[in-house]
Amino acid sequence: MTARIMILNGPNLNFLGIREPHIYGSTTLKEIEASCQALADQLGVSISFHQSNMEGELVNLIQSAHGKADAIIMNPAAYSFTSIALIDALKIFEGPKIEVHISNIHTRDELHRHSITSSACTAVICGLGPYGYLAAMLAAVQRIGQLPGTIPAALHGLAAAGKA
Repeated sequence: MTARIMILNGPNLNFLGIREPHIYGSTTLKEIEASCQALADQLGVSISFHQSNMEGELVNLIQSAHGKADAIIMNPAAYSFTSIALIDALKIFEGPKIEVHISNIHTRDELHRHSITSSACTAVICGLGPYGYLAAMLAAVQRIGQLPGTIPAALHGLAAAGKA
């Protein structure tokens, strides 16, 4: 069975490439999506890629993943710091949940430093720029045990502690 990954993006990420390029770089969300799709093709997995500026829509997407996705990768953006609703929705999903941030939030100002949504996630990747999405995809597919044999053995990694 083909692994299914839902990739979610929060508010203002539709303006990547324009918005604060000194923090987020010049890569657009469409370019990130294309890169994720290319990796998905190599990994033999399917992805659904979404962006919303609306918290409730992101909650609905997370809920819709139940039984339809094997892993969720999410850049909650500003909702990382405010959304109990996203935390509660993420807690419902049983597969790997990987939070991604383009910037290193731990080096940011106080307002952008403490993600509360990460408490409901399996792992957090931050500071790798757009490559963080690809690292999250590899980690998610490895966590669900579906990395193809064509991927170098070194990328299969060690057995993951506390899978889920």
